[in-house]
This record gives sequence, structure tokens and C-alpha cells, in this order.
Amino acid sequence: MNEKVVWVPLAEIARPHGVHGEVRLRVFNTQSDTLLAQDEVLVRLSDGDEHEVSVESARRAGDAILMKLFSVDDRDRAAELRGAQICVRRANFPEPDAGEFYAVDVIGAEVRLQDARIGEITEILTYPAAQTILVRADDGETCWEVPLTDAYVANVDVSGRVVTLATLEDVERQAMSKSRKQ
Repeated sequence: MNEKVVWVPLAEIARPHGVHGEVRLRVFNTQSDTLLAQDEVLVRLSDGDEHEVSVESARRAGDAILMKLFSVDDRDRAAELRGAQICVRRANFPEPDAGEFYAVDVIGAEVRLQDARIGEITEILTYPAAQTILVRADDGETCWEVPLTDAYVANVDVSGRVVTLATLEDVERQAMSKSRKQ
């Protein structure tokens, strides 16, 4: 686990819900119930200001979550929070199933191709069809967007903070074709 990460953003406040201060959350992973089990969250405002806040209630509403935060008692106060991120302590995440990992745990991990270090993971990107890891090469100039699939990723060692790639062949070809178009 990445010990540096304490709070992890799991949702964004989309809008107020009702007149009693409840907020509608746009959840980043609609399959996760982690937010439903929290007693407190960190509200990270768009200006960077952060506040730990108790959760009075949380419930599902389709793909969204409706949450009532302590001291947010009316629609106007809820509206002021629009766009804020809702973060959860990494330590409060449930243990992943065997063979699974949380994306946050591999940010900053070393990336190897066979036995050679080639860079580190700077970000996990989520698209409708797949997730990719963004790898910044050790040369500091090259970045690869590698699909997070068995065809490209041979091994993920979360505790050792090492991700071993099976290949970069198609990724390099795509990167070269992008640079030719520019």
C-alpha cells in the first residue's frame, strides 16, 4: 500500500438534493459501496481547502449516492459544496479480493519491462472500455498509456511497489503514430 496516501477521492458533489442539506454524489466507481460505510469523510473544496466532516447518512440513488453531512442543513449550504471532492481514508478501504488491487496503491510504483526499470506509474486513467496506467519513463520526457490488461501487464506486486509489463510493442507504435500526426 502507498503509505503516503491518506485521503483518496471517491466522489464529487454534483448538486444539492432536497431542501435539508443532502448532496448528490457522482461516484467515481459506481460498483463501490465504500462511501456508504463511512462515519467521516474529507471534503476537498475546489480552492484546495479541506475539512473533515461527519457523515449523518448515506444511501444509494441509482449510480449516485445521496449523503447528508454534519452542519450542512439546507439547500443553499449544500449548493456551496458543488464540485467538492469527497475523500475517504485509505485505511478504511475494504481488503481487495485475491489478485485485485486499488489503483491508489500503485501510483508511484516502479515499472519494469522484463528485468529493466523503465519508469514509474503517475496516474491510473479510466475510460468507458478500460483502465490504463500512465507510465512516465525514466528519461523524463516519454509517457506511455498502457492498458491495464493481462496482455500488457505481466505482474503487479503491490507490497513491493513494482509493476512488470509483458510488452510495450503496440503502445510504442501508437505513441509513434500520434507524434507523426502532430
